[in-house]
Amino acid sequence: MRLITLLLLALLAGCQSTQQTKSSLSDQILSTQDPKLVTNRPDVYSFSNHRQVKATHIDLNLSISFRHRTLDGYVLIHYDRIDPDAKQIHLDIKDLKIKRAEANSNSKNPKLLWRTGQTIEGMGTELIVDLPADNSAIKLYYQTQPAASGLQWLKPSQTSGKKHPYLFSQSQSIHARSWIPMQDTPSVRVTYTANIEVSPGLRVVMSADNNDQEATEGQFQFDMPQPIPVYLLAIAAGDIHHKKISEHVTIYSEPQWLAAAAHEFAETEAMITATEALYGPYLWGQYDLLILPPSFPFGGMENPKLSFITPTVIAGDRSLDSLIAHELAHSWSGNLVTNDLWEDAWLNEGFTSYIESRIVEAVHGRPRMRMEATLAYQALLDELTVLPRPFQSLFAQAKTPDPDDYFSAVSYDKGRFFLEWMEQQVGRQAFDTFLNDYFRQFAFQSINTQQFINHLKSRLLALHPNKLTIDQVNQWLFEPGMPAFFTPPVTERFNAIDRWVNQWLLQQVKLTNIPTENWTTQEWLHFLRALPDQLSLSQLQQLDQAFNLTARQNSEVAHDWLLISVRNHYQPAYPRLIEYLVSIGRVKLIKPLYEALVADPELQNLASHIYHKARPGYHPIATAQLDALVPQENELSTD
Repeated sequence: MRLITLLLLALLAGCQSTQQTKSSLSDQILSTQDPKLVTNRPDVYSFSNHRQVKATHIDLNLSISFRHRTLDGYVLIHYDRIDPDAKQIHLDIKDLKIKRAEANSNSKNPKLLWRTGQTIEGMGTELIVDLPADNSAIKLYYQTQPAASGLQWLKPSQTSGKKHPYLFSQSQSIHARSWIPMQDTPSVRVTYTANIEVSPGLRVVMSADNNDQEATEGQFQFDMPQPIPVYLLAIAAGDIHHKKISEHVTIYSEPQWLAAAAHEFAETEAMITATEALYGPYLWGQYDLLILPPSFPFGGMENPKLSFITPTVIAGDRSLDSLIAHELAHSWSGNLVTNDLWEDAWLNEGFTSYIESRIVEAVHGRPRMRMEATLAYQALLDELTVLPRPFQSLFAQAKTPDPDDYFSAVSYDKGRFFLEWMEQQVGRQAFDTFLNDYFRQFAFQSINTQQFINHLKSRLLALHPNKLTIDQVNQWLFEPGMPAFFTPPVTERFNAIDRWVNQWLLQQVKLTNIPTENWTTQEWLHFLRALPDQLSLSQLQQLDQAFNLTARQNSEVAHDWLLISVRNHYQPAYPRLIEYLVSIGRVKLIKPLYEALVADPELQNLASHIYHKARPGYHPIATAQLDALVPQENELSTD
């Protein structure tokens, strides 16, 4: 559905009159809204007035109610009055119940006036609070709503242990405002402390310095001394246990996952050491991992000091731990140096995907890195075939009501290959020097693409004038597709697999004769993707019998096999398909399967039946995408 929205937006943009004057980003993104909503806000996805008044630190004091599915308490907002004439601070809220506002001072009448302003669907509501005359901090008493888009509340039956409820947040891109009234824009960075109350016996963790308090106490304190954008504010609570596995790394999870996760992610400390050797010291203290319930909608979330991780990457052989490399890399690119606006998302994700590849190469070797690069490049090409051209440039030329639309293979993988191309032009040593300087200069800041260009011109292009040009850079940043001068990644391991596939299809070799014993996950994925779209029942049976594909527990391999099974009506895999879609909520893995089911008229009923069963366990971010995709059972034709 999101792709349909993007296509419609691109079509509408192309149909505008040539006599129409160019509008601002705010005008373009809100052109379909009430004209009174068109403003000159610095971030069109936020109501914040941070150029006049900017939040600098917050203190949270919240109580978790699993019974009511709410957070209740207050936030204390410290700020800088940049414009001495500013009278109010403008904040973002979404479905929050604001109870009252006070000045945190000794005033006899601390009450502050507040009101709501604009409301825009998807963005939420503007909260305007009068500033205290003495510039004291603002205390806002509030309560979240059970359907807050940034929180998921799980019943005990939806957890691994089946005994205790579970709460976790997902604030990126603009969901922090659904559980904290704040200037919810990556342009604003804050430090924070938190006091959180929960039912005794449950543990709370946050994207901050976690502690060794006993879970039986029910009171938890946290401190984040480094300034972060609010999309990196994160909280989780439940039957969470922990195990320290190295100097910097502690695993947090439900007890059922703890031992497997400790084994799976044992290389994390080596990854930290390798990244520090490349790009300077890790500046965040601890780097802990929270293994979430399977309903977590993403692979990982780079919440500083405590990355949120899906259990779907626990494969048993550490073959999917490049996800950890990616989230760790964000500690330099994204968390340390942050995109100023979501249109600049490639500054977060492209840099991080490049650093991820360098970590994987350092820890697991160049062959694995090249295999992952080749898979990423093919996925990028596939996405470019369906992505509207305005969404194919690194700096987003397109305008969209949802900032999540800026997160695609373009921002991740085209961004990664852009940096890799620059490395190839100037040499690895020179490029590493450039990146180290970049991270030092912009540490704990939010920057935009133009600032990057200015830095690139003075610190790389000027030093290597005959090796890369600003015209080439601009083609990467502002043109659709991939530059013709880019050389795609290749690996002989995949070439060998292609030869085996061709020989099997020509009946020149049996599947049991293909030497798969030492294949990595990456090789299995390429093998499955190298198969033709249409396979006979006999071929599917041969594949399944030779490699036991339907029973595979590796989530990535299972996903690709189930996709093949759906497209070819391989019914022996349907029970596994149902189990897979009901047991996990990672959008990357489940959405393509629903899309394939819905695209086939014969399988739409199956899609609806599965979704009806699985939906209660999915995160709101997942259901927001899938509700528009999968027809409800009562919508289906009975003909």
